[in-house]
Amino acid sequence: MPGPLDGYRIIDLTGNVTGPLATMILADQGADVIKVELPGRGDHVRSDGNRVHNMPSAFLNNNRNKRSITIDLKTKRGREVLFELVDDADVFVQNFRPGVAERMGIGEEVLRSLVPDIIYVSISGFGEKGPYAERPAYDPIIQALCGLASVQGGGDDERPRLVRTILPDKLTAFTAAQAITAALVARANTGLGQHVRLSMLDTLIAFMWASDMGTHTFVGQSERDERPASRIDLIYDTANGYISVAVNTDREWEGLARALDHLEWLDDPRFSSPALRALHIDARLELLQKVLLQDSTEEWMRRLELERVPCAPVLTRAEMLNHPQVEASDILVEYEHSRVGRVRQTRSPARFSETPAEIRCGAPLLGEHTHEILTEIGFDEEDISELRASKVVEI
Repeated sequence: MPGPLDGYRIIDLTGNVTGPLATMILADQGADVIKVELPGRGDHVRSDGNRVHNMPSAFLNNNRNKRSITIDLKTKRGREVLFELVDDADVFVQNFRPGVAERMGIGEEVLRSLVPDIIYVSISGFGEKGPYAERPAYDPIIQALCGLASVQGGGDDERPRLVRTILPDKLTAFTAAQAITAALVARANTGLGQHVRLSMLDTLIAFMWASDMGTHTFVGQSERDERPASRIDLIYDTANGYISVAVNTDREWEGLARALDHLEWLDDPRFSSPALRALHIDARLELLQKVLLQDSTEEWMRRLELERVPCAPVLTRAEMLNHPQVEASDILVEYEHSRVGRVRQTRSPARFSETPAEIRCGAPLLGEHTHEILTEIGFDEEDISELRASKVVEI
């Protein structure tokens, strides 16, 4: 059965990770996503390293289930081809810097004059106004500006640290996918298209507010510095590796004391309630670390699981692939890609009981579907030959 977004067409003019990941989420859910790329070059990520047969893993992992068409949008004829493509589309997504799409002649006003109910999506780094609006936006810049690096460092008086994955890019992608779906629902209810704007900075500050901005929530009562509950990570050394243990309730704390064979902790007044355990968190975690060093990760896992204490081994990426929970959940899938051979990826994390998301095809080669798409939107062989001869498209 087709996915939940079957029947919707999305024109994707995005590059790098944020936009392509957002549209891939929608493609996995059944949307027909047409990736518009520059002839001869394509998405910048196509030039990344870690590649097999000239196909980088970063492109593979953010562009499956899409079709690729090459169009030179710097030419008038190229823009006319794009307009023909947009005429039958539901969503148009771009992540140029603010103002670039308008200068190219493909801004929201132009496209809405052609398709009044289109969902036009603009993804940016910092938003469309302000001193940073036209600056290049890279992940570490957003992490620095939104306060995330300070949180990751452990507090405002510690050296800031970056999250070692491109969190702003990927989180903005998931936010964009949700926003696009919401806009399609609104159009189904009202008949109205709209312009959806979102930035990486907006997304990350909203993300931070859910759990990391407590002292800045009550106006007039903010502390100058944010201090961490503890300067100790919840990653513990064991005799042969690492383990993560987290306890919140009294029942979990009692189970932890039994598993580690330190029942005297239950009589320690510093640890007699969740609030007191939070107040004395450094002392508590230091005690745990001394004990956990005395045996292996496997042995502590066995003991903690018997007491139903939340715990997990700290895995490398390679170890994660074969963990029993990952295997039981069928998180990873393998399939054959036409260019690179056998590929391993994650399935769509949202499991739909009646309209399942699926991997229909791998990431496209540059311009792989140009002829097919041009034919679909009404160009005959003579038209296509003319476009190819004038280098408006590349097949």
